[in-house]
Amino acid sequence: MTDTNNQPAGEQLPRAEFERAWQAISSARTIFVLTHANPDADAIASNLALTDVLARRGHAVTPALAERVVPGSLQYIPGVQYLVPALDLDITGVDLLLIVDCADLGRLGPVYDQHPDWFDGTIPIVNVDHHVTNSRYGAINLVDSTAAATCEVISLLFQELGVEISPDVATCLLSGIYGDTLGLRTASTTSRTVRVTADLLDRGANLGLIVDSLFRMKPFSTLKLWAMVLERAEMLNGVVWTEITPEMLATSGATSAEGEGVINFLAGIKGAKIAILFYRQPEGWRVSLRSIAEDVDVARLARVYNGGGHSRAAGCRLEPGLETRDRFLLDIMARINALERAPVSLLDEGYS
Repeated sequence: MTDTNNQPAGEQLPRAEFERAWQAISSARTIFVLTHANPDADAIASNLALTDVLARRGHAVTPALAERVVPGSLQYIPGVQYLVPALDLDITGVDLLLIVDCADLGRLGPVYDQHPDWFDGTIPIVNVDHHVTNSRYGAINLVDSTAAATCEVISLLFQELGVEISPDVATCLLSGIYGDTLGLRTASTTSRTVRVTADLLDRGANLGLIVDSLFRMKPFSTLKLWAMVLERAEMLNGVVWTEITPEMLATSGATSAEGEGVINFLAGIKGAKIAILFYRQPEGWRVSLRSIAEDVDVARLARVYNGGGHSRAAGCRLEPGLETRDRFLLDIMARINALERAPVSLLDEGYS
């Protein structure tokens, strides 16, 4: 059964919500922790932070990913060696699915596509997230859209309930916060985020390791990929876009995860209202959207295409084909350039 008695999106959570979620988690013996496909720092770090704390408290907990390979820039996160491919797991005997940093079940990717029966309500789901577009699919939903990262939500959970954490867990949690806020630089960073960050540093989080791994150190293959991606960049009508293709990955020797940071760079181009990065994949386009413009909410744009995310960072998927991509671009341009006339209706309604 889905829990619908939750705080409205945008409101901070009361202590009772943390207690309710923790009670459900603590009462389970065997737990699978899952997160979204194409995981970022917040996804992996929130998974591993909860896994560490629960394992130390005697739970049989398995941290799982949709992918078989963790992005190289995230290999430093404590506990990463314990992650296992979700598709290799047997759900028999599991008491609880703990799903983190995942706005809707479809974001679980191949796990949900191949095992929809895992999520039919037979096994309770606790949904821990910070996305404003979260669909509240859990039996219990600990969702705080005012948080800058799911790791901030988890940090608040531990603070509220007095759960002791190790320096490794503190490093996990700060990794997720730094990853989603680009080092406390995004508009989602609040005074509470900064206070949580200070607390995690007091608890032993390794800030130097986090900053080096996420922002400073890059493999040469990333440089080669970015060169090709930036060479293909185009800009028209306030929209800057580029793409990553399988051929580019093969030529550069990079993984698709190595292209993630380039869209944040593109979002800062003068005159750009929105940046779009298209990943060409056999099943279609994976689309990342970013904006630093105050009058553009990319989460609302993504929802038009059954995607989601945050006001400044979101994503969606499209059917394959250049024609599909080009129609999407034209539609986004029309919406962006009509914002001054009717921002709400044009973001929420069809315009094609």
